[in-house]
Amino acid sequence: MKKNVWRAVIEVGFIIFLFYSNLLMGEFERSGMGQKRGLTWAVGDVFTAANFGIATTAALIGYILFEFLRKRF
Repeated sequence: MKKNVWRAVIEVGFIIFLFYSNLLMGEFERSGMGQKRGLTWAVGDVFTAANFGIATTAALIGYILFEFLRKRF
């Protein structure tokens, strides 16, 4: 049981990491303001409560979907 919980925590955490890294990279694209305002501003703009809610929801949905596919195939 503990092994399954740790696996879920690690996988959800990794999905959240990918979400935030994608947002942060987007701040430094041509259309993003990260290049002009700097890294500190970009981090502050990315790490918000709304983004955390979206990341957590997406990570849980992704984890459930992948577990379903693992068991099915």
